[in-house]
Amino acid sequence: MHPAQETLGLKGLLDKVRLIIDDSATHVASGAPKDYAEYQKACGVIEGLRLAEREILDMSRKLEEI
Repeated sequence: MHPAQETLGLKGLLDKVRLIIDDSATHVASGAPKDYAEYQKACGVIEGLRLAEREILDMSRKLEEI
């Protein structure tokens, strides 16, 4: 696969990750979590996806250097 095609695939993945982050953040900010456990879970999802986002960005940058 050509590096440009890989970068496009990563962009699609990054867009999806960011959409889920935004949805989760909106859920928390709106006060929707029923209890503290649900709040913690949503925060964990956001934290994990932010980590994934950084990894995808790093990988994308490395592919662009090739």
